[in-house]
Amino acid sequence: MIVKVYLGGEILDYNRINEYLVDIFNRVQVIEETSLRTSQFNDVSLKEMHTIEIIGKNSNVTPSDIARELMLTLGTITTSLNKLEAKGYIERQRSKLDRRVVHLTLTKKGRLLDRLHHKFHKNMVTHIAEDMNEEELEALLRGLKNLHKFLEELM
Repeated sequence: MIVKVYLGGEILDYNRINEYLVDIFNRVQVIEETSLRTSQFNDVSLKEMHTIEIIGKNSNVTPSDIARELMLTLGTITTSLNKLEAKGYIERQRSKLDRRVVHLTLTKKGRLLDRLHHKFHKNMVTHIAEDMNEEELEALLRGLKNLHKFLEELM
């Protein structure tokens, strides 16, 4: 059944948009998991990869910061960090100002994995925007912002 939604005088093909969103989400996840499994980084799960990504893009990141961003418990993050540290991807450093605070950094191995993961996402965004003019890019960004806002409101 084809469902058409009228929005501001325009007709949206709900089914087609929904199918693209679901398919894109699933494909990105499968590609990332397969890329990890078939690479030299096959000891890293997708959740661990996203933990590495957060540490790589933030300075002075703490386990609590990661738990908040990934919406997981601190206990779950601590277990993941223990594994990543044992595998040589991250290092923990106690704050000199407050010994209770632990800051996380990537090792050389962690930085390499983070760069490769970032490259995949950069290529994906580049391909999306490849043939779009400024107006089309603004419309895409507006739609993505709306989706992001909707998902944030559900949490």
